[in-house]
Order: sequence, then structure tokens, then C-alpha cells
Amino acid sequence: MYVKQFDLTYNDYMEETIFINGGRKLVGEVSVNASKNAFLPIMAGCILCDEQVCLKNYVHISDLALMREILGQLNVSSVLSGRELVLDMSKLQNNKLSHVLTQKMRASIFLLGPMLARFRSAVIAYPGGCKIGTRPIDIHIKSFKSLGAKIIEKHGYLFCNGENLKAGEVTLDFPSVGATESLMMCCVLLKGRSVLKNVAKEPEIVDLEKFLQKMGAKISGAGGDCIVIDGVDKLHGCDFSVMPDRVVAGTYILAVATCGGDALIDGAIAEHNETLLAFLRQSACNIDIEHDKIRIRVGNRLPSIDKIQTMPYPHFPTDLQSQMLVLQSVCKGNCVLKENLFESRFGIVPELIKMGANIVLNGNTAYIQGVEDLFGADVFATDLRAGAGLIIAGLKAEGYTTIHNPFYIDRGYEDIEQKLRYLGAEIKRREI
Repeated sequence: MYVKQFDLTYNDYMEETIFINGGRKLVGEVSVNASKNAFLPIMAGCILCDEQVCLKNYVHISDLALMREILGQLNVSSVLSGRELVLDMSKLQNNKLSHVLTQKMRASIFLLGPMLARFRSAVIAYPGGCKIGTRPIDIHIKSFKSLGAKIIEKHGYLFCNGENLKAGEVTLDFPSVGATESLMMCCVLLKGRSVLKNVAKEPEIVDLEKFLQKMGAKISGAGGDCIVIDGVDKLHGCDFSVMPDRVVAGTYILAVATCGGDALIDGAIAEHNETLLAFLRQSACNIDIEHDKIRIRVGNRLPSIDKIQTMPYPHFPTDLQSQMLVLQSVCKGNCVLKENLFESRFGIVPELIKMGANIVLNGNTAYIQGVEDLFGADVFATDLRAGAGLIIAGLKAEGYTTIHNPFYIDRGYEDIEQKLRYLGAEIKRREI
């Protein structure tokens, strides 16, 4: 299968669109690749050692390609062969990370913790990414300061001095995934015991812990309320296989629920999407689970779910909110969907209204009255997950849908058009 390669500039595919002829049920089998949200912090964590690390199950998406280039600014060499990425930290340097790359991806902030741990200093531009809200990094900064770091924010950069960093206890104001992962990576090289409380519990954090353990870190508790870390002097290289992507799995599951059909999602870990599956069973979807496969069968139009709200794991994830909103827009009945994590995560709504959806926004809440049909239209992706949601809407809609700005979708979905064609969708990419 051909997999798109990225040259990291975005310029080669900004003039593309995704073209869909909708109205077909989805039938067949599709596989899930490794998790973007697990891969990115693990790539950052590689700089905690000065040896080679081999990461398996690499996904050909633009976010990982961008992280490779950001690591290149630190003089980390990378060699990609199929699904294996080998990173060599033997010539690692503590270089300034400029805004040229960090402004494109929020995950660049993951490097702050490992850089402070390795070098006791770091200069990094404020991170960027999808425009789904302010997404402040205050929790990161406050947490590192509580461990003794001095951080000055000036001219769009964080100037960080970690000479006085020491192990200690940190209680997060909010269970931030990024702050939890950054602290984990910093504390593994701090002498003494660190205790992290009110931490995030996402599966990606558990995967990061497994990776750090394989490098020689003494860390435990990920997935629970408290993570305990006993610092070591040095970490070493390793081979590591990254977990499957629960958001990609959830996207395919919601696509079938929206369009109807009978599909097998291969490589999906059901317990990572328990809340989603519970909602869908409530909506009369037929769901069968066997090891790492999820089968979903949907015949008739589904009833609406009365109330949904996004919350930290294990509750319903914000990264599936746009896709779930599309499903609810064609269900029978009314749904109230509340977004609790990002204030600008409803960018998909005006585009869905173009397609015939009946949605009213009031602050962080969407009031959805289901319609029987959506209609094809020219629509614009505003962020990664909104783009995925628009693909689902296009698959459901009568007629032709053209989705602009597919570069957002390429940030987290590898060759999504081919995957959906395996399920019988009529979808392709076109150049303008």
C-alpha cells in the first residue's frame, strides 16, 4: 500500500482537497495504526539517553514527521525504514528550539521536561498546533517551578534554568495529559523520589511509563491517581512498540455508526474506548469484541444520546467530540453535547450546518436536533478532529462533498482515504 511521505513544509499538499461521494454503508475491515498521542511524547523522551532508540509501528503522519525535524534541531539523527524509526542521541546538543517549527505543533512542549532533565536548561518557543482554544501551558510551567526550575517568559520564548531542579511532590491543578507526561520525563533523572498527584490517566501515559521503564527508569503508578518516580543517574537506549491509536479506532467506529454497515476494526483496544462503546450500545449499535478487534454492526437510524460531555479519561474524550457530534446530527431525537476541555472545539459546527445539520451553539454547549439526511457541500476543516468529523459527514451525506484543508487531517490519520475505501467508501484526494 502506498503511504504518503511528508517533506515537513506542508506546501506540497496545502492545495489538495478530499472528495467524497456519500450515501454508502461501510462494510469490511480496517486496521488501526499506532497512537500519535503516544508516539509524540515517547519521541521526545528519547533524548533522555545518549544512545539509539528504535521505535516500532511508526505512523506516516505529518505530526511525527515534524517532531523528527524538531529533534533534528537538537542534533538527533533519525532513520526511518518502513514502520521502524531509529533515533540516535549520541550527538545530542542543547540547542534553542525556534518558533519556525514549534508554532506548528503543541506537542513540541514535550521536549521541555527531557531537556531540563538532561541539560538543566532549555530555550523553547511557545508551542502552536490546531486552533481549538488557548490550551495554556501554565500547568507545565507551574509544575517545573515547584521542582526548582526558574522560567522566564519573554519574546515568545520560555527561558528555563534547571540548575536547582530537585525531586519532590507535585500536585497538578488539573489532570493535564501534557503536564503529566512532561513531569514524568523530567523526574526520571532527578535524584531522589518524586510523587506526582492528580495526574492524567490516559492510556498514552501508561505507554510512556512502559517506555521509560524499558530505558531503565524507576517509575510506577501510571493510569492511577499517583505516579511515583525514583530518579536514576542515566537511561539507556531500547526497542519499543507503541500502542494503537484509540482516537483513530473511535473515528472508524463512529463512521460506521453514522453511515450504517458492518465493519471490523482491527488493532483496536476496546478498554481504551469503553465510554464510547457504552454510548453506542445505549444507541442500539451491535458491538462485539474479540481480543484486539471490535466489530460494529448498524442497520437502521440510531436514536440520539440525551447528554454527552467531554471529560478527562476514562470519560468521553474531547478528541472524539467532533466525530460524535456528526453522529448525533443524524440520529433520531435531540442531544446536548457539552465541551468541557477546549473552548474552540466547535469549529465543525458551521460546516455541518452547511450540510443540513440542525445545531445551535450556546457557549461550550451544542444543542443538536437530529435530521434524517445530510447533503454534500464544500466544507473546510478547522482542526484535526473537525476534519475527521467532516469526512464522516461526507460519507453519510447525499451527493458530493469536498473537504478543504486536509493537511489538518494528515496530522493524525495515515492515508485515511485508502482505509475508508477498504470499507467501501467512495473517497479520494484531489489537487486543486
